[in-house]
Amino acid sequence: MAVNVRPAAVVLVHGLWMHGVAMEYHRRYLRHAGFDAVSYSYPSVRNSLAANADDLAAFARGLDAPTLHWVGHSLGGIVILCALARATLPPGRVVLAGTPYRGSRAAEILEGQTFGAQLLGRSVREWLAAPKPTDFGGHEVGVIAGSIGVGLGRVVAPGLPQPNDGTIAVEETDVPGACDRIVLPITHTGMLASRTVARQIAAFLRDGRFMHS
Repeated sequence: MAVNVRPAAVVLVHGLWMHGVAMEYHRRYLRHAGFDAVSYSYPSVRNSLAANADDLAAFARGLDAPTLHWVGHSLGGIVILCALARATLPPGRVVLAGTPYRGSRAAEILEGQTFGAQLLGRSVREWLAAPKPTDFGGHEVGVIAGSIGVGLGRVVAPGLPQPNDGTIAVEETDVPGACDRIVLPITHTGMLASRTVARQIAAFLRDGRFMHS
């Protein structure tokens, strides 16, 4: 008698000023790789970080998935980590791509400029000021950072620590207790449409480690 094995679900969460469609390339890649991948959209500027995290957790519970993986780009990774710290959710792995866990020099500078705080929105400002969570419910975390320093962050913060992806410095992506991390020659925005990044995401979700050459 054949047994239907339900594929592991993956929730993909976009970054600041974006929409779930920004994660479409990676959603399609993961679908092709055998994952039940869905994109999630949230108000990255208007809502508080706690509200965004709680809404994401509620969305995840609605999927009713026994295994639930996560992929977050930039601020999306922060929302994921906060959701895992605040709620009990199914087991799975987490890939953070260009996520400024340790804060963002570019965001700090922008926050101090005219209208900069409004542009950043509540979630980013709250993350900059808040203690960083370290308990993610036992989820394995993998970190992807970029090292091609071309992007808006270089304009806002010309002294951005090296190396960086043009917005987030590699050192800002470091997460204590992460299972694996990899630095790729990619920009912050370029991560969204990179086959190399997609392959690394799928590898970590499948094996709990990246493909290091």
